[in-house]
Amino acid sequence: MPTIVHFDIPTDSIERAKKFYNALFGWKFEKWGGPVEYWLITTKDGKGKKGVGGGMMQRQDQQRQGILNYIDVNSVDRYMEKVKKLGGKVLLPKMAVPNVGYLAVCMDTENNTFGIFEENKKAK
Repeated sequence: MPTIVHFDIPTDSIERAKKFYNALFGWKFEKWGGPVEYWLITTKDGKGKKGVGGGMMQRQDQQRQGILNYIDVNSVDRYMEKVKKLGGKVLLPKMAVPNVGYLAVCMDTENNTFGIFEENKKAK
């Protein structure tokens, strides 16, 4: 069953947000070596086990960009079609995250945005 596997937090100040979330939740940050400035977030559950990971980047859309959850699916292409068939919208079509996988950003019937993610280490 598809489940949340990643979240993105857009920021106006990456350093300020890192300081806030580290002090609040103890989250750890590591700069990702990709083509854009992106910080990977490591979380732990209440028992100290690895939690859902996330990422942080500079906010792109000042008006509408909020925290975005990504749901793991076996095919981004198939799920984009399902979203449309069920009355949702694809806001950002399938794109590759090199050596990680493919993602797309969608909107449900209630105007909530969410991402879908397909792991594929050969993505380019």
